Amino acid sequence: MSVGIPVMQRRVRPALLAGPIACGCALVGAATYIAIIDPTAPGTHLPTCPFYELTGLWCPGCGLTRATHSVLRGDVAAALGYNLLVPFFLVAIVVGWLAWVRAALGRSPIRWVTRIPAWSGFVIAGVLAVFGVLRNLSPFAALAP
Repeated sequence: MSVGIPVMQRRVRPALLAGPIACGCALVGAATYIAIIDPTAPGTHLPTCPFYELTGLWCPGCGLTRATHSVLRGDVAAALGYNLLVPFFLVAIVVGWLAWVRAALGRSPIRWVTRIPAWSGFVIAGVLAVFGVLRNLSPFAALAP
């Protein structure tokens, strides 16, 4: 019979943390850049949405760069005006990164995340699809960035 290693005696391999740390640094760098550079200013060299460039339609993610800039500057109302789903996108990024760090440290998954039903992915995809369609219809123009 094998005995589990107590939590305090687990060894963390630095190589397993390299990915989450590098990604975390990249996220902080990107957030700092977005906080400093105003995406709405003329001459700003930020990439545009490829879906919008190809189709002329707003995707569910359109406006997230401007919304993130507004959140980082403390203007939540403006952020919600650019993309109503910005809180959900930002929370998903943070929770995903934290789950990755916990896994790299050999810790158990975030409990409430593991309790999310499998079918919720279909609901999220449906919400994104409906949001993407509605923000392109004239009666719902307020949803466009």
